Amino acid sequence: MRAFPRLRTLPVVLAIAAATSGCGDAPTAVAASSDVFAATKTTPSDADLLARGEYLVRIAGCNDCHTPGYAERQGDVAKTEWLVGSPLGYSGPWGTTYAVNLRARLADMDEAQWLDYSATLRTRPLMPDFALRAMTEDDRRALYRFIRSLGPGGGETPAYLPPGQKAPAPYFELVLPQVPPAVPSASGSMHS
Repeated sequence: MRAFPRLRTLPVVLAIAAATSGCGDAPTAVAASSDVFAATKTTPSDADLLARGEYLVRIAGCNDCHTPGYAERQGDVAKTEWLVGSPLGYSGPWGTTYAVNLRARLADMDEAQWLDYSATLRTRPLMPDFALRAMTEDDRRALYRFIRSLGPGGGETPAYLPPGQKAPAPYFELVLPQVPPAVPSASGSMHS
């Protein structure tokens, strides 16, 4: 029965221990445990990055525009022909755009430049730049490493043509629906 009076002192002892645990060398122990955590964080290997980059190029549709004939051949295109740009134009109210030679574009950038560039990229249609900006830094790094691993290839692609300039064939012409004009309401505000 004498054990019960000691149990009443246990909460006091625990409270004192908890209050004093922040003294002395405790911050070093926390810092040391943080270093252990940081040291155990794994970074993808080069092989992992290359495989991830190839996977992203395939599923994100990069080849669909940046590799001539990729869609028409159902993706049956040798990697030596990938991402060399295309002479196929995409014409619309913005003018005519062409898918650039990504191998040449990335050859002019180091990895840090690519990561900055791809994080803020804004282009004309049809490039889904929003999808690239939404990727993680590791995904964008994987794209860079994979595309650079392909080496040089292809040539220069046609330059952007502003609205009103006729694009030479081949090109897709995108005819967008007319936006109905705004009609004033009875209250004077505009509605479409």
